[in-house]
This record gives sequence, C-alpha cells and structure tokens, in this order.
Amino acid sequence: MEQKLPLIQFKNIVMIFEDNQVVLKGINLDIMENEFVTLLGPSGCGKTTLLRILGGFLEPSEGKVIFDGQDIAKLPPYKRELNTVFQKYALFPHLNVYENIAFGLRLKKMKEDIIEQKVMKMLKLIGLEGYEKKNVTLLSGGQQQRVAIARALVNEPKVLLLDEPLGALDLKLRKEMQYELKRIQQEVGITFIYVTHDQEEALTMSDKIVVMKDGIIQQIGSPVDIYNEPANRYVADFIGESNIIPGKMIKDYLVEFDDIQFECVDRDFAENEPVDVVLRPEDIDIVTPEEGKITGTVDSVLFKGMHYEVVVETVPGTTVTVRMRVIANNEVTSEDGKEKISANDFFVDIEDVESLDDREIIARADAQAWVPETDELLSISKLEYDLKAEEGEYFVTFYTNGGLSITKTISVVDQKYVKNPKENEGIMAFNFFKTVDEITESQALDTDLKTWANAQAWKLSDENVSVETYVDYDFDPENITVGTYKVTFSTMGRAMKVRTTDFVEEGSEVGLTFAPEDIHVMHTM
Repeated sequence: MEQKLPLIQFKNIVMIFEDNQVVLKGINLDIMENEFVTLLGPSGCGKTTLLRILGGFLEPSEGKVIFDGQDIAKLPPYKRELNTVFQKYALFPHLNVYENIAFGLRLKKMKEDIIEQKVMKMLKLIGLEGYEKKNVTLLSGGQQQRVAIARALVNEPKVLLLDEPLGALDLKLRKEMQYELKRIQQEVGITFIYVTHDQEEALTMSDKIVVMKDGIIQQIGSPVDIYNEPANRYVADFIGESNIIPGKMIKDYLVEFDDIQFECVDRDFAENEPVDVVLRPEDIDIVTPEEGKITGTVDSVLFKGMHYEVVVETVPGTTVTVRMRVIANNEVTSEDGKEKISANDFFVDIEDVESLDDREIIARADAQAWVPETDELLSISKLEYDLKAEEGEYFVTFYTNGGLSITKTISVVDQKYVKNPKENEGIMAFNFFKTVDEITESQALDTDLKTWANAQAWKLSDENVSVETYVDYDFDPENITVGTYKVTFSTMGRAMKVRTTDFVEEGSEVGLTFAPEDIHVMHTM
C-alpha cells in the first residue's frame, strides 16, 4: 500500500528577526490531510510565527515550506490554498452577515446564484440560519467568530489556520465553541491548524498536538500520548497537573524515587540513569498507611465539586534552627584614625577544625580592614591563634600591616546535625554573631545567612551529594536591632497532589498507591 504523503511539511524552519532574536530554531513538522493539528505553547514560544510563515505573512530565514508537494515559501498569501481566522475576527462592520461571508466569493466574481448556495450552506453549517441580514456588530462574540469561520471556509481552502480564535470569549462560550469547531472540521473534512496556549483546548479538539517551547518542538503526538507519555518535565508540567519527582532508572521496568524501587512499564533507559518521574493526581489512590506504596500526612483538602483535591506530604523537609546574635557594630580604629578593622565571633564544628586555614577563618569571622576616609579595603596581613580540635573557646587576633588588631572568639562545638532517614538527608547549621550594619547592608541576605551559619545539607547515603537549602526568618532586615533571632534552614520536602472522590481529614496519616502503568518515566531535560 502506497504511503500517503503529508499535505504540509515544515523543513528545518529557522526564523530570525531583525534584532537577532531567534524565534524558531530548526522546526521540522509534517501535517496530514484532514488533521486537526494544534500548536501549543506559552507566549513567545514561536507557534504564531510558524502559523504566519505558513500563511505567507512572514518569510522564514531558513528552511522550506512544502504544501501539497510544492515549495510555497515565495508564494504570496492570496495564492495559497488556505485561509486564516484571527483572534480579532476582522469582520466588516458595514456589511451584514450574508455579505461578510460572501465577500471572498464576490472578489472571485462568482455568479450570484452560486454565491447564494455557498453562503446559505455555510450559515447552516455554523448554525446561523435566519441571521443573514443581521448587522455583525449586533452579534455575540461566539456568533461573530462563527461568521469569521464561515467567511474563511466558503472559499473552500485546503487548510484553515486559526490563531487563538477563542481567546476573546468567556469561559462557558469558549468550551461550547471547542466542540463546535471540531464538529465543523469533521463536517467540511479539511485540515485545521490551530494555535493556542490553552491546554484544555488542545486536548479537547486535536488529532495531533505539537508542544513548543523557546522555538523548539518538545513533543508531537495525540492528546492521549501527550498526556499519558510526556517526553520531558516541561511537557508533563504544561499539559495538565503532574507530580514530577526526580528519580533513577535502575533497569528496564524498574525505577527508583524517594529511595524506594517501583515496577513500571518503561524501558530503553541506561541503567541507573537520572530521570524524571510523573504521577498524575487522578492516577493515585488514597489507602490506609499499611496498604500504601508511599505514606504521608494530609496537608490540605480542597473540595472541587466533582472531586476532592488532596495534598499529601510524602517526604517532610529536613529543618534545623539556629540563633543569630546581633551585636552592636564592633570595629577598632587606629590612634591616628587612618585605619579601621572589624571581625565577629563565630562557631566551628570540632570535625572542621583541622581543615581551617587563615583564609577560612577570615571568611567565617567576616574580618575586614579599611581606610575610613575613602572606604578602601586593606589587607589583613597576619592572624594569631592557637586552635585545638577540642570543645571550648579560643581566641584569634587579626592584624593589618599598620599593626592595628582586633581579637575575637572561636567557639569549637560538637555540632549535632538533624537526620531525616525518610528523605535520606542530613542538615546542619551553626549559631552565629553579626552586627546591625552587616545585616542591613547585605545585598543577598538569604545567601549571606547560609554562609554565616555555614548551613549545609547532604544525602545520608553519600555525604558528597549536597542538597539545596532554603532559609526562613521572621525579622525585618532593614530595621533590625541588637538581640537574638531565630533563623531556620531547611530542605525542600515533597507533597503529592491527589484527586479523589473520598473525603480524608487534614492531618491524617494515609497511604498512596498506584499501578506500574501509572508511573511515567522521562529523560531529564
């Protein structure tokens, strides 16, 4: 059997605008006859640019556009066998419904009886029989859109291009028109190419969805394929709601996430390859903790009419809280007033003492010297200290070249860290001292707090694997005063979103279960 050729082929389409902005980055796409194809993506992804290239309103910087076997890149719009419906319908306000639809036919100088036959057929198709003499400005948004579609279809194009045509309609009407557009496409039997950023529209109407991001096609497939087998994290997150979890593909049909191994239906990944795992909220069932593959605590329950949306914290974040002692500005000035030096007391873990050198001590104490008149920084030329790997308090003195010095305390402690076996994490941070000025003048306080507290988190199974930490505090950095404040450092926990018809209590312990086919494994982006 002879294979049917695509009606439209985009071959390596590149679009670069005058400001050197690359909007399309080598697009290759085949569209078959009578398909309803949706170009889906956020604003700026290149979907409308691709549509305008097909319509003849833009010429690509590189590549070919093949239409029914012919290269049409140089063909003007009016010679192409396609019509476009825009978000702003561009109906002629001085013409009634009949004349708006007949406009293109009159340009072709068709006979009046043929025009009447075609227009009346279109009015029946769009469900506006009896409206032919009505002023288009008196029509509703949905009716105006139908007239715009009829005006495009009456010319019998092979392809209809639709650039976000439902964007101006309210939600209820937009949903009605989604089904209406699909019905019209099936009745007239031509190719529709539809541009939208609305995922629901794409899933409702399309035979094929083309997901785009930053001028690149991320995935092409049917609505079922795109939803159930997203190619990557971006597609999974953009199409519907997803629980996306970092994991590791142990081998074919076996994936690991949250330090638990699960059977799945995916294959052809490298062994132990880092992957992203998708679990859709509707594919997860809430059961007793004993029956669950994963357990957690119900964080919130939201009633959505047909179902409850339940958020279950399956992996609690790992948290440690320390004290930040804010002291008055402590600087020493030389007798001639030409130099200043400052430093802070600080804590250090007993295990880190041997690795401390002068540079690390200067950094931990935030020691600095400067010329008051110009604020020019001076070198700290010498340190004196006798530090032992034993708990206690030790003195360190910092010197400038001019002999100005300041002495501070290093507190050596046996710092205990917080373990979270469920998340396979440990986290640690130290109490620390800071001056009022250091807090108020910080340009990146969250980062500075982590540095000052020497906050760090890691995997318990491998201390060389670090885990990102987040910081939380309840003071106003612009109006801070001398005193002691709590600063909390934590890792990101994990919560699963679940859709269920069963009510569960907030705060209750539950189990979550799912089938192997509900686990979708993706390559990491």
